[in-house]
Amino acid sequence: MNHTYVIIMAGGVGTRFWPFSRTSYPKQFHDVLGTGRTLLQQTADRFDGVCPPENIYIVTSSLYKDLCQKQLPELSDDQVLCEPIARNTAPCIAYACYKIAQKDPDANIVVAPADHIILKEEEFQRTIQSALDATKDQDILVTLGIQPSRPDTGYGYIQYITDSVNVVKKVKTFTEKPHLELAQQFVESGEFVWNAGIFVWNVKSIIKSFEIYLPEVAEIFAEGNEAYYTDREKAFIDKAYSLTGSISIDNGVMEKADNVYVVLSDFGWSDLGTWKSLYEVSDKNDDLNVIDGHIMLYDTKNCIIKTPKDRLVVVNGLDGYIVAEYDNVLMICRKEEEQKVKNFVSDAKERGIEFV
Repeated sequence: MNHTYVIIMAGGVGTRFWPFSRTSYPKQFHDVLGTGRTLLQQTADRFDGVCPPENIYIVTSSLYKDLCQKQLPELSDDQVLCEPIARNTAPCIAYACYKIAQKDPDANIVVAPADHIILKEEEFQRTIQSALDATKDQDILVTLGIQPSRPDTGYGYIQYITDSVNVVKKVKTFTEKPHLELAQQFVESGEFVWNAGIFVWNVKSIIKSFEIYLPEVAEIFAEGNEAYYTDREKAFIDKAYSLTGSISIDNGVMEKADNVYVVLSDFGWSDLGTWKSLYEVSDKNDDLNVIDGHIMLYDTKNCIIKTPKDRLVVVNGLDGYIVAEYDNVLMICRKEEEQKVKNFVSDAKERGIEFV
């Protein structure tokens, strides 16, 4: 029996990628890169050879169950875990890990978001395998750390002990989204990596950590041990999510535990959280434009333009803009002001639910 499992978190809405990412159709279900595969499908494909298809579990909103099963038809109902309400990553991970533990108490687990881009997939698999080898027989929690290429304030940072010659290195501190000056100090020190939000551990270790650091979450999901893989599971989960609070796995466990390690990674990673991050990983023309659509450009540079292919779009005189159209919403915004997208979404909600 293969004891390796993969949990893919696919419940987010991805507000910062509006208007493509909507409540009814979030970004992980889109073919964002134009490869013919959605972000969710690409994430599942990435673990081909790491674990068998029957050991892949998707945790998503009950709103997206049909989308998940349509895009990954090889998954059984038991492999698509539906959250009745969003409760951040700790309950999401607890649900999947407690369920997997009932099937395989020796499970070794990878947890990955559905909306990341990995450009070097073979290197990614080698890195994952190194982490799995470390967690198989040890009581440790491993996260993947990305070598920072710039002092980015949008990522969390992990400080690690640099004198270790081991592949997995002891974590000293976590820092969430520092201000620019602090981020610059982190990068210059050589002791920090970006937190990729990809985790590896064996199921015994993570359940033990829940019991120590989030005992209320542990108690809630342990009560479902007799319900997982039965027709009572949905009713149990509906009740469990009404009782549990909203907390991330980083805040709830990783920042508190003393057995956290990091594997330094370089596999062409982006969390694709924003339009700017899509621009950075995409192919550009001679004017440094990223283009996806039926588009005519004049005196335009440093832009990302993504519009329907059945509509001719003519752009003149823009420098450093996002131009995005999807499902009757057109957004034009400076790349450097993309943080305003959440404000646009909030205002659009007041205009009508069809816009969000």
